[in-house]
Amino acid sequence: MNVCFDLYVLSTIACQLSECLSKEELEALSASLKALGEMIEVTLTR
Repeated sequence: MNVCFDLYVLSTIACQLSECLSKEELEALSASLKALGEMIEVTLTR
């Protein structure tokens, strides 16, 4: 995958979410996505 394109898409998603979610909702989503990323990393190392 193209890293620049991936970052562009993720940045666009983040901007869109920030327009429709409250700060508290964004914080909860961020924590959940971080946890998901860590779980995926653990799965990949097994």
